[in-house]
Amino acid sequence: MAAIRHQRVAEQMKKELADIIRSDIKDHRIGFITVTRVEVSNDLQHAKVFVSVFGDKEQKQLTLGVLQKAGGFIRGEASRRLRMRVTPEMVFVLDESGEYSAHIESVLRNIRESSEHEDRETED
Repeated sequence: MAAIRHQRVAEQMKKELADIIRSDIKDHRIGFITVTRVEVSNDLQHAKVFVSVFGDKEQKQLTLGVLQKAGGFIRGEASRRLRMRVTPEMVFVLDESGEYSAHIESVLRNIRESSEHEDRETED
């Protein structure tokens, strides 16, 4: 039963945080950002918010810094929207799984292309 509650809280936080970041934070330093997932602790006191940021390493770090500094504001807005007794303390973490999967796809594509190239050479 508790696991279902954690999942519901995490999913609702993900939706609300994405909306807060998109519509309420007016900092021009924030790049194109996506909240990919939220992990909530068992006692609902802490949450890891995984974000994906489009851009180079410098842009990603800048965006993450802005989110950390706006953490109090974001938590306050989330508290009002979620109507929880205690809103979790949030830590923002870069989610680089998208880049990792793109890298794996690129490696697989190169292997496939080199295999096809070798097959053509052996046929000739």
